Amino acid sequence: MNTDLQEYTHKRFNILTGEWVLVSPHRAKRPWQGQKEDAANEKRPSYDESCYLCAGNKRINGEINPSYKDTYVFVNDFGALQEDSKEFSYKNGLLQSESEKGICKVICFSPDHSKSLAELDVNEIQKVIAVWKEEFVSLGAEPDINYVQIFENKGAVMGCSNPHPHGQIWSQSTLPNEVEKKDKQQRQYFKEHKKSLLEDYVTQELALKERIIFENESFVTLVPFWAVWPFEAMILPKKAMKDIGDLTLQESFCFAEAISSLTKAYDALFECSFPYSSGIHQAPTNKAKNEHWHWHMSFYPPLLRSATVKKFMVGYEMFGMPQRDITPESAANLLRKNSAT
Repeated sequence: MNTDLQEYTHKRFNILTGEWVLVSPHRAKRPWQGQKEDAANEKRPSYDESCYLCAGNKRINGEINPSYKDTYVFVNDFGALQEDSKEFSYKNGLLQSESEKGICKVICFSPDHSKSLAELDVNEIQKVIAVWKEEFVSLGAEPDINYVQIFENKGAVMGCSNPHPHGQIWSQSTLPNEVEKKDKQQRQYFKEHKKSLLEDYVTQELALKERIIFENESFVTLVPFWAVWPFEAMILPKKAMKDIGDLTLQESFCFAEAISSLTKAYDALFECSFPYSSGIHQAPTNKAKNEHWHWHMSFYPPLLRSATVKKFMVGYEMFGMPQRDITPESAANLLRKNSAT
C-alpha cells in the first residue's frame, strides 16, 4: 500500500464523475475512538397498525394495501414526478426551464415492519432484487421514460419518513445530473479503450486487495478509491453488465449475498441500525446500445465515529470540494472485519 496516501494530504480522482475529493489522513490517525453509546435502536413491532406501508393498512390517499407476503409495489401517492405533467419550456434571458415527466413508485421490501435489508435473509433480498429488475424493465419500456433510478433512504437522519423497510423507484424522461456525469466518463473510456471503465477498475482493485470488503463469484463490494462519505461502499458485478435487466437467477442470488454482507457489516460497525442512502446507477433506457455502461450500487452512510457522530457536508465542502479524514483503505478494513462477524 502506498504509505504517502495514508500520511499526507492529497486529492483523489473520481473516474466516474471526473471530480476530485480532498483526503486529509493526518487529521485522523485512528478512524474513531471506539465510543459505545446508546443509539436510538428502538425495537419495532413486526406489524404497526398506524403504518401506512404495513400489509392491510390504509395509505394516506385512502387506498388499502393488500395482505402482501413478500414485496409490494405501488405508485407513490405523493410522487415528485408526474406522468401526466404538461409539456412546456420557458426561456427568458438567462432564465430557462423545461417540463419533466416521470413515474415514481414505492417498494416495500417485506411485510415485516421491524426488518431492514440487514435483517432479511439472502432469499428475501433476492425477491427484492427480482422486483427491482421487473420494474426497471417495465418502466424503461415506457415511451417517455429514459432513465430509472432505484434507491433507498434508510433512517430518519437520511430523511426517511417511515421506518417500514422500503425503497423508491423514480423514472423520468431525461438523465439526472449524477448519471449524466457517469454516462460521459464511461462513454469516453469505452471510446478510447473499447472496454468497460468499471470492469478494468474492478480488475485492478481485486489485484490490490486494499479496499475490498466482500466478494463472491459474480460480485465485489469495496470502498471506492475516491469515496467521499466515511464508510461509503460500492457493489459491482465483476463482468461488464449495463443494467440489472441482464441479471441471471444465480447472479441475482450473488447480488443479494453482497447486499446482505454489507448491510450486516454496517449494523455491526457501531452496533446500531446503520443509516444510509443507497442507489443503483445503470444504463439509460433510451433504446441506445449504451455498451459503455457498467451498472453499480452505491451506499452513502453519514456516520463517522459512532452511532451518533455524523459527517456533515459543510463549510469548505459546500463551497470548495468534498473532504474526508479517514482514508478509504482504513474504512474498508473496518467494514471487512465487521463483515466477518
